[in-house]
Amino acid sequence: MTWLSLVRIGLWRRPTRTVLTALSLSVAFVLFMLLRALGAAFTGGVSVPGVQRLLVDARYAMTDNLPLAAVHTVREIPGVAEATQMSWFGGYYQDPAHAFAKAPVDPARYFRIFPELVIADDVLARFQASRRAVVVPGTMAEEYGWRAGDLVPIVGDIWPKSDGSWDWEFEVAGTYDVPPESGLQPWFLLRYDYFNESVADWAKNEVGWVVARLDDRVDPKAVADAIDRRFENSSDPTRSLSEDEWSRQFANQLGDIGLIATLILAAVFFAMLLLTANVAALAFRERVPELAVMKALGFKDGAAAVVVLAEALALCLMGAVSGIAIGLALQSPLNAQLAPVVGRFRMSWIDAGLALGIAGGLGLAIGLPPAIAARRLSIVRALREIS
Repeated sequence: MTWLSLVRIGLWRRPTRTVLTALSLSVAFVLFMLLRALGAAFTGGVSVPGVQRLLVDARYAMTDNLPLAAVHTVREIPGVAEATQMSWFGGYYQDPAHAFAKAPVDPARYFRIFPELVIADDVLARFQASRRAVVVPGTMAEEYGWRAGDLVPIVGDIWPKSDGSWDWEFEVAGTYDVPPESGLQPWFLLRYDYFNESVADWAKNEVGWVVARLDDRVDPKAVADAIDRRFENSSDPTRSLSEDEWSRQFANQLGDIGLIATLILAAVFFAMLLLTANVAALAFRERVPELAVMKALGFKDGAAAVVVLAEALALCLMGAVSGIAIGLALQSPLNAQLAPVVGRFRMSWIDAGLALGIAGGLGLAIGLPPAIAARRLSIVRALREIS
């Protein structure tokens, strides 16, 4: 009989208990993978293009707008290669549940500022040719069944039209692709000039924020400071941040996502530690006669301890591996749902390795006490308790 067979027999002597415990651990590690990915999505990641782009918005509140003239002012700042405006459009398609990120933009400038985005020349030409045109991410078009030429009605909830109506209608010019490695959010892009001429008078000539692409080898912080100084004494002071820093500050407004995730995971794994330790202690008490017989047959004290410890490690690793696998399987559908809200939602192999490390530590913490007890187990006393 091999060591592996001893561990397997020990684990499956109570199959229902083993399966339920492994499932509990699996749920904990699925939650670990999800929360780690969510925290990474909120805090963002540094990319070279992102560092060379600045987001300029109102200094005191993200909900305040800037005048359209601010875009032209930013373009004049030394070190700025190009700048364009964006605004949060809001609204929904057909049903309030069908809400996704929408923004009015300058068709030509937007794709020069975000060169990571992939759009065909003919699609961009159609986007520039029609004032009511929109371009949408390929995944979004597939989800809603949109094709070039389709009319898409959007019910507004922030910006009414100049005639008092909240009903907007756009024509799909085509799709563009957002490479996963870019970390950019997929937007439903409409034309700012059409939006500005159609929106209510009180909202005309305003923008939500300005995106500036910088010249190569310029200091982003120096350019950001120059922009903010230009607006410092105006009626619309600004705050200029890199994309990465802007993402982190946005997440911080919702709370410290990393700390929240850590506290949740700590509570979950503490509960799992107590649950699994109780199961391990119960299994050890049931196996005292077996361990005594093993020692009577010639197994050394250390061998009995190794078997008990190996069972605890195998149980925890089994739960971790299944939890990681389930988490990775959920990544694609969750990314499709969450990307419009938090940007890229992706689980990393580093987190998977960390999960396995936690599983190993959990197995040691659970298995060491019964393993030490198994090592110290007296054959005579154990067999006397049996009789």
